Amino acid sequence: MNYKIALIRGDGIGPEVVNEAVGVLDAVARKFGHQVEYVDVLMGGCATDAVGKSYPDGTAEKCRACDAVLLGAVGGPKWGADKPAEQRPETALLAIRKDLGLYANLRPAVLRPAMADACPLKKETAEQGIDLMMVRELTGGIYFGKRDKYQTEDRGVEATDLMAYSEKEIERIGRRAFELARLRRHKVSSVDKANVLETSRLWRSVMHRLAEEYPDVAYEDVLVDNCAMQIVRAPGQFDVVVTENMFGDILSDEDSMVTGSIGLLPSASIGDGAPGLYEPIHGSAPDIAGQDKANPIATILSVAMMFRYSFQKAAEADAIEQAVDAVLAEGWRTPDIAKPGEKAIGTREMGRLIREKIENR
Repeated sequence: MNYKIALIRGDGIGPEVVNEAVGVLDAVARKFGHQVEYVDVLMGGCATDAVGKSYPDGTAEKCRACDAVLLGAVGGPKWGADKPAEQRPETALLAIRKDLGLYANLRPAVLRPAMADACPLKKETAEQGIDLMMVRELTGGIYFGKRDKYQTEDRGVEATDLMAYSEKEIERIGRRAFELARLRRHKVSSVDKANVLETSRLWRSVMHRLAEEYPDVAYEDVLVDNCAMQIVRAPGQFDVVVTENMFGDILSDEDSMVTGSIGLLPSASIGDGAPGLYEPIHGSAPDIAGQDKANPIATILSVAMMFRYSFQKAAEADAIEQAVDAVLAEGWRTPDIAKPGEKAIGTREMGRLIREKIENR
């Protein structure tokens, strides 16, 4: 197979972790007989520095011409909230998701066997295992709703952000969740705040209708505050968790920490037919950029998700995940996951070890 992949290297540690992920991708391509072409795409704070805006003209078009997009990380204090919107990297992230129609964010939270002792939860809880998939609606809700700020006569300045969802938006993300559950452990937990919010009541009614179409998948409603509690009490009860944009933003970060480190977790943003966008969940970490300290594993595992969900190549995805597990099982650690007193290896060495495992399988 021939694949064309857009690389958004981004800011901070982004270029370093993307380099290692590309090395792993090349190793998999050689192993399984694929040809890969890369297209560099400028986006983020580095784009602001180069052309004056974080989302240059033509960014979406370049990505649409590829089979998938690999993103390192964007952002940093240099391009903070005091900058105009078009210069902030976060604006570019929202724009590319919308322009490519990437309405579903998949965030797996897996406690890898060699990292069990890094789980901050009770030992008996960690021993039950953690393997859940957070499915977050990505292009609707309060982040994309109408917003306003105005002066009142007696309350000072008042601001509003509108949360709006349509049946169509809820149905398409709901179907993604049910279809994913059929590939996993056949359970969907739908998270809302239906006891308070009208959008959540609509969300729940649509999800109930969908559940009738998937009788082989167990279904439950979970209020968002209870879900937050259950993730730290007994995360092993969850398989696929689906929710709206803001709730998913918060809960997926909570998920990531119960597995021990955000440096280990990948993500995918996908739509209908558009190239999927794959990225680690961590930020650009400008404080360690260029120091060979960044953990490339989350970006490398994002490549595994790329093979699994964009290319439907399960064997290639399995090869990457097994290589990561093998390297961790041998005790190799980058600084973010090393215990006190353990000698840590750098970004490049971790990438090399994982490539070596793939090549020698």
